[in-house]
Amino acid sequence: MTDQPVRALLTPIEQKVYHFLLDHLAEHTFQPSVRDIARHCRIASTKTVTDLLASLEAKGYVEREPGRSRGVKLLGYGGPVGVTPIPVVRVAAGTTAQVVVSSLSLDRTLVPSDECFLVEVSDDAARSLGVLAGDLAMVHPVARSRDGDTVVVRVGGQALVRTMQRRGQAVVLSADAGSAPLELGPGDDFAVLGVLAAVIRPPATSP
Repeated sequence: MTDQPVRALLTPIEQKVYHFLLDHLAEHTFQPSVRDIARHCRIASTKTVTDLLASLEAKGYVEREPGRSRGVKLLGYGGPVGVTPIPVVRVAAGTTAQVVVSSLSLDRTLVPSDECFLVEVSDDAARSLGVLAGDLAMVHPVARSRDGDTVVVRVGGQALVRTMQRRGQAVVLSADAGSAPLELGPGDDFAVLGVLAAVIRPPATSP
């Protein structure tokens, strides 16, 4: 069972436009016009640019102000050239919905996919994996997980980091040697959010 990503997968041209919007705002403190985007991304038609911006809005990356050439707001953005805003989400029991509560701007080279998001880890059972309660786990939701991978899993209303093995229709989640493996099946309230891509430790939770 897998939750839907917070933000939908971008096509290569959508990603190119999105990154240009981020970098242009960082360099100039204002958004590029539709014609600026077309020229930079080598798009022949301004109508195509408008359609791409509409798609970015529908996928949750930007908001637009109708009738304004530069009326694009980058959701969660805050930082210099080369960074990208990563949503911080809250998970809840019994639902695949993920509520965005804030964003964190990170160097783009550290983020494997624009669809990644962050979620606060709920327990200390993955200390041997370098993960503590209160850490922000970066989830790569479109990477295919394999047996033995470290994944982020929603179990009830908690976000856990575990090593996963598949067993028929069930998954077995393991962490530290002192923690009993957790086997979950179709009748349980859980969802594999994605592969663990990175861990960010806020200063307050440092040992």
